[in-house]
Amino acid sequence: MAITKEVVIGKIEIVDSWNVQVATDTIIKEDGTEISRSRHRHVLSPCTSSKDSDDKWTHTDTDISSEATEVQAVANAVWTDTVKANYKTFVESQEV
Repeated sequence: MAITKEVVIGKIEIVDSWNVQVATDTIIKEDGTEISRSRHRHVLSPCTSSKDSDDKWTHTDTDISSEATEVQAVANAVWTDTVKANYKTFVESQEV
């Protein structure tokens, strides 16, 4: 009886032109037959943003180096300079 665990990218979606939503499936198999599957989702944005007490914004690019190569490829393709600028404008326009 061999039990194995496999983690695979189930889906990568672009939401709101800049968010990369990743669904990761964890599959448990017994003797090659799937006995369990669970899905985890996480969302990546082009940057994290903060506003200091002088009302100055700081935007730090999101580190995607620990993401799967497929996710990195999608993020790098989607997060053009224009998309990043639009995201920063959107964030700055929100009430804090």
